[in-house]
Amino acid sequence: MKILITGIHGFVGSNLVQSLKGENVLYGLDIISPKKEGVEKTFSWNDLYDRNIPTVDAIIHLAGKAHDTKNQSLAQTYFDINTGLTQKVFDYFLSSSATKFIFFSSVKAAADSVQGEFLTEDVVPTPKGPYGKSKIIAEEYIQKMLKHVQHDGKGDEKDVYILRPCMIHGPGNKGNLNLLYNLVKKGIPWPLGAFENRRSFTSIDNLCYVVSGLLTKEVPSGIYHMSDDESLSTNELIEVICYVMGRKAHIWNIPKGLMEFAASLGGILHLPLNPERLRKLTENYVASNAKIKKALGIDVMPVRARDGFIKTISSFIVSNK
Repeated sequence: MKILITGIHGFVGSNLVQSLKGENVLYGLDIISPKKEGVEKTFSWNDLYDRNIPTVDAIIHLAGKAHDTKNQSLAQTYFDINTGLTQKVFDYFLSSSATKFIFFSSVKAAADSVQGEFLTEDVVPTPKGPYGKSKIIAEEYIQKMLKHVQHDGKGDEKDVYILRPCMIHGPGNKGNLNLLYNLVKKGIPWPLGAFENRRSFTSIDNLCYVVSGLLTKEVPSGIYHMSDDESLSTNELIEVICYVMGRKAHIWNIPKGLMEFAASLGGILHLPLNPERLRKLTENYVASNAKIKKALGIDVMPVRARDGFIKTISSFIVSNK
């Protein structure tokens, strides 16, 4: 297949190139255009607007403004990039001969917090903050425009997939997982051991497997949540980090009530630990991947959650040597 990947030089894009090169012809679309093994050429955004891009069979839209957990980014930036840019790329797809479109959204477009046991695609979206809201508006635009062209009888041959991955990790990842790794590396004890939260994550290997499946199999258009099969607690994640580092995990089981009091005090005194941060660190956020597995005709993801994290943490150790 001939495939155009936006944001091709980012973490996910680089891993997709490694997964898809060889059997496919890959083109990139990015703000930078260094040569990359396996990529025929990386085009600029002006090339998209001027329609100077070769004919392709599929478009994978990765480019976007990542979630800033420190809340230092201007809200409008999210809407300019995550919404506005997605609209332009999807309009290009609809007017092109490409038949498959994969948009990387986020579970944060569906919900900031999970109500119930796990999050499914049937949930009524209630995003909070500009990141999640900018993603859901982009999703709604894609669905509206697809219905419009299908109504006109021009979009029946178009397959459109909206992927909502949980936190993606793997070699080359630069995100919150690095912060936790560095905390453990310094030997700082984890004080929230009394909170047994469960969270879903997405191994980059599982993600590449799913993308390959969407490109090569007959999968119905729609929204699909993406996660590993197993959810992990923060305590389990710290234990995996320590296992890879050959250390003993230092997890303190301080009573929940005491930590909640400390967080409330931190909110008053503007300390790093406040009620909102405590909630984020200890809440459950489990997403179901049953729909995407059924669509691909598989029972289990190829990589277990623990094995994926061992690979990721091992890469951190190698890169820090």
